[in-house]
Amino acid sequence: MSITAEEKTRILKEYATKDGDTGSPEVQVALLTTRISALTEHFKTHSKDNHSRRGLLKLVAQRRNLLDYLQRKDDARYRELIKRLGIRR
Repeated sequence: MSITAEEKTRILKEYATKDGDTGSPEVQVALLTTRISALTEHFKTHSKDNHSRRGLLKLVAQRRNLLDYLQRKDDARYRELIKRLGIRR
């Protein structure tokens, strides 16, 4: 259900705005999206796992808050990020 260290490093390199960037909204949303995708796959075989479902809902809400923040601060970065990740509002 969690992502590997190699996957996390790849995401950090791909979405970082500068060298060593781990806290920008783009990186955080990309990491959350990866975790959400993994949990979604988990639910295809474990449909009654309600404990993990609660965690998924928390991740989705956290990603939504970060996306709302990014849209308020810089709409162009927001639009580019949702296009790159393939998510929509």
